[in-house]
Amino acid sequence: MTNTANAPTPVTADPTAFAAFVGTSPAIKQAMSLAKRLAASPVRCVLLAGEAGTGKELLARCIHNSGPNTNSPFVAISCASMPAALIEVELFGQAPTDANGAAPKRGVVELVGPGTVLLKDVGELPPGLQSQLLRVIEAGHVRRLGALEEVPIQCRIMVTTKAKLEERVAAGSFNAELFARLSMMRIDLPPLREREDDARLIADHLLGEMARSYGGARKHLAIDAAEVIRGHRWPGNIRELRYVLERAITLSDSGLITAAHMMIQQRRSLASMAPSATASYTEIRVPHTGKRLRDIEREALEITLQITNFNQSAAARLLGISRPTLARKLRTYGLINEAAKVIS
Repeated sequence: MTNTANAPTPVTADPTAFAAFVGTSPAIKQAMSLAKRLAASPVRCVLLAGEAGTGKELLARCIHNSGPNTNSPFVAISCASMPAALIEVELFGQAPTDANGAAPKRGVVELVGPGTVLLKDVGELPPGLQSQLLRVIEAGHVRRLGALEEVPIQCRIMVTTKAKLEERVAAGSFNAELFARLSMMRIDLPPLREREDDARLIADHLLGEMARSYGGARKHLAIDAAEVIRGHRWPGNIRELRYVLERAITLSDSGLITAAHMMIQQRRSLASMAPSATASYTEIRVPHTGKRLRDIEREALEITLQITNFNQSAAARLLGISRPTLARKLRTYGLINEAAKVIS
């Protein structure tokens, strides 16, 4: 009879691990479908690409938590904020630097066992470490700094990038072989502006999360607040949406969040829409595929603000509307900071 007294306790992957990713757009559905397949597979290297704030680290944790090794460590290292020498030692370890019998320093690729190592912003990894990372991925072994022998590793290595690695490969600043290896299992997270009506769904999900985290009654979006969310371009993606909602919850004294509480800072530069020195007008173009009327109106507001150097009285005169009407439209489209009453 088999003795099971010392057998390890089986760990069941968390079936709700991907619940944080909300949306119905085809792009996010495709990304989640692939992520779930990778989580259950023995694949040891995954590339997560997307703009800042799209949820790359969150997705990495979801893949880890829904996989067979969820009880093993998950360690994230930022390639952009650490010196090259420190990253090398943290990742790959170091042999003893004296002869007093000190134990070697093991890197995280060893320490996590069958867990996950996440390298954030892998495009910032120095060229020498790019080659070293490729060897570790390909061989499944690591050689500590200053050591002669290689040590086997078991971990899954996931990397994120907000930079376009294809362009860096073409420029010669990123290892082409490493890029090819990473791209074998790649998940692209779409920016929020390309996810159709997902922003409203995500906002509702975040409000529920915040109510559970902060305590108290759950707050809801008024119609005008939902319109602001839908109309904004969200250059900071889901991270920006979370910050805006956190502030709106604080400003709202009731259970309803209105457009007046949506203090969105317009980060998108309007300089590209400024008329040239020789131009007497600026065009609004409507493609053959069409453009929503609200998008045309928003663009007209942005251009007029640029022309008038953000003088709202002058902008209202050019548009043939009253100053209060202009202010209301700016709030609706998230073009005004309620605190400063100016475009950021």
